[in-house]
Amino acid sequence: MFKRLFHSGEGDDTQKKEANSNGTAELAIAIAGFSEPYPGSGGAIAACKTVSFEQIYENSASKPARTDYSILKVVEMLNSQHLSGMSAEAKRASLMMALEAANVDVEDVLQDAVARQRALNDYDETQQAWLGSFENVKLEENRRIQAELDRLTGQYMARIQNNLDEVAHAQDDLRNWQKQKQLEAQHITEAANYCVPQSNSPVNSNGNLANVLERASVVRR
Repeated sequence: MFKRLFHSGEGDDTQKKEANSNGTAELAIAIAGFSEPYPGSGGAIAACKTVSFEQIYENSASKPARTDYSILKVVEMLNSQHLSGMSAEAKRASLMMALEAANVDVEDVLQDAVARQRALNDYDETQQAWLGSFENVKLEENRRIQAELDRLTGQYMARIQNNLDEVAHAQDDLRNWQKQKQLEAQHITEAANYCVPQSNSPVNSNGNLANVLERASVVRR
């Protein structure tokens, strides 16, 4: 049974290729990253896009040794239906028997685990560094946008204030003209008042032109 766990992938080339990748088939996931310039970054920021664990291992400086009996193979074995329902101790015993039957050194498997863990940690650090750089670029871009927005806002606020000032100035001009108009109308009324005969009252300079004209019509009758 245990040898079947190790050699279940033997057969044609296609089957072998699938067997070599099965260790990460269930573990491989899309990791956030970018192989092309991130939209809006102007090409300044780039990292790996949708990188699988297998790609991380292959591109790592601490690349795991190529072997059919990696720690991922152990993961595959432990997830096999042949060990389903066994206790942890029974699984461990079965695993050790299978490794021994395949003449696999446990130390090599553990070294592979260490190498893969280091590769994951290195990639994680790289992605964190990338994210820090990406954030800085975007924050700087936002700062420039805010500065431009403040400049434009200042310009438009100045135009708004200028419009308000012009309206206020026009209002002042109208009020001044209305004062002059009132004085002019008073002068006209006073002059018209002298043109109409007075009965028994002195010249009334406080009346309006309508009253003067009404009095003039009475006199003409």
